[in-house]
Amino acid sequence: MIQRVYEQAGKSLDIVYVATDDRRIYNSVIDFGGKALMTSSGHMSGTDRCAEAVDLITGKTGLQADIIVNIQGDEPFIRPEQIDLLISCFADKSVEIATLVRKTVPGEDIFNPNQPKVIMNKNGDAVYFSRAAIPYIRDTEPALWSGKHIYYKHIGIYAYKTETLKTITKLARSPLENAESLEQNRWIENGFRIRAATTEWESIGIDTIEDLNKAVSLLDHFI
Repeated sequence: MIQRVYEQAGKSLDIVYVATDDRRIYNSVIDFGGKALMTSSGHMSGTDRCAEAVDLITGKTGLQADIIVNIQGDEPFIRPEQIDLLISCFADKSVEIATLVRKTVPGEDIFNPNQPKVIMNKNGDAVYFSRAAIPYIRDTEPALWSGKHIYYKHIGIYAYKTETLKTITKLARSPLENAESLEQNRWIENGFRIRAATTEWESIGIDTIEDLNKAVSLLDHFI
């Protein structure tokens, strides 16, 4: 799975590293010819691990980057087009952080807490992320909500300006982050804007056994 994510990322990005605290993962990446870094086991989030990886890469190679893309290793169906869309957000020089969202369709499950939802302002900046279905539709049965309003599911891929990445990892955990267990709410609470670009494609993260079974059944369609 990690090899596939690595190869998909390499179709869009010039430099790709796998950052891990697990020697088995590190060895697997090296075995298939990829670049890997061993990072601390004490990180609370992938963003923290990504920030350490940036420092390690710069110290090791001298490479400097303006934009850092953070792709989870359990996103085997990530498309290069999605990565390109994410990076295109930074054509607007005011953008500090970018991520992806996808519109739901009527009848789609919007209540799965493992699939965070997001609401955005008219500029496309995220206002809030939640594991609940937001917004709440008053005077309507929850089963009908997805047909009454366009909901947006969050796709957990991020890009950051390098200096922004270093800054947000130094912020203390925030009340809304603790409540939802979603680190991006910490950034919003501290005044950072997150630009959310809308993609057509679902990116199936592997968070549960059910997700894994679904991914295996779909794999043939993506090869």
